Amino acid sequence: MRCRNRVIYITVLFFILTGFLSAMNWPSETAVMIRNFGSNDRGRPVLGMVFEGDTQVLAAESGEVIFTHNRNNAASRLPSPLGAWTAIDHGDGLISIYSRYADDSPGGVPGGGAFALDDETIPLISVQKQEPIAVSGISGWSSQNGFYFQVYDKRERSWINPAMLVTPQRETRPPQILSVELLNAQGLPVQSRNLSQGRYTVIVNSNATASPRGSLFAPQRIVCSINGAEAGSLNFEAISARDGVLMVFRNGLVPARQVYSNFPAYEAAIVFLSRGQVNLEVIVQDINGNSRNYVSRMVVN
Repeated sequence: MRCRNRVIYITVLFFILTGFLSAMNWPSETAVMIRNFGSNDRGRPVLGMVFEGDTQVLAAESGEVIFTHNRNNAASRLPSPLGAWTAIDHGDGLISIYSRYADDSPGGVPGGGAFALDDETIPLISVQKQEPIAVSGISGWSSQNGFYFQVYDKRERSWINPAMLVTPQRETRPPQILSVELLNAQGLPVQSRNLSQGRYTVIVNSNATASPRGSLFAPQRIVCSINGAEAGSLNFEAISARDGVLMVFRNGLVPARQVYSNFPAYEAAIVFLSRGQVNLEVIVQDINGNSRNYVSRMVVN
């Protein structure tokens, strides 16, 4: 029942997002995305898009600024992982977050004012789509000039893949499947095509082709099938937070640390192989609908 409810949520979420925010714009006109949602950051999922370059940070959609933080208005002088950041409420529980930009960004509210919320006055500042709210820079846990863009659904306590809300960058080349590996019950790689009956973990190392300068981009979906029957599906539409634990959807919610344990690959499925000839097929899809498949034929004793 829990898995079914999750599938229903993702389906409803897709129609809500494509209907309500299908016109959401990219938060920059010139910056280069170097990490996408779901990509593997040393064993943890990236919960948004990481951009690099000198640029204005733009509001992706109209809304109200509900929080902003920089060195001028920080209640605490302790460093924040997000550095300088701003959150904009778009209604229906959806919030966009822009962070790790220049810590002294002046903001871009109407009339030339600056975002400066403090304990005494917390105005709700309306911003329009494509309105500048900051400039790129280095703050928080960042090492390159740029910024970090995220979308959060506070009703479902989930981070949403921003690629579902903006027009995807056009790409016709299919994703890459760099390797597919089986691990046995002891967690050891299986080299032979003659296997013993039992449970195996499918490890897929895949990279969306559109990634620049060798960046490792996550695909949109990885599907594993055994003899034509789907055995596992790893989706990157949303990543949930449950009791402080990040959860990804792989035939149900599973801890992200399990899926991302094999850097830079993904634990795409856990399958049971019965005796006889077995065809393992892996299909990787990107946000544009391009796909690539891998087929391995094995004998299970």
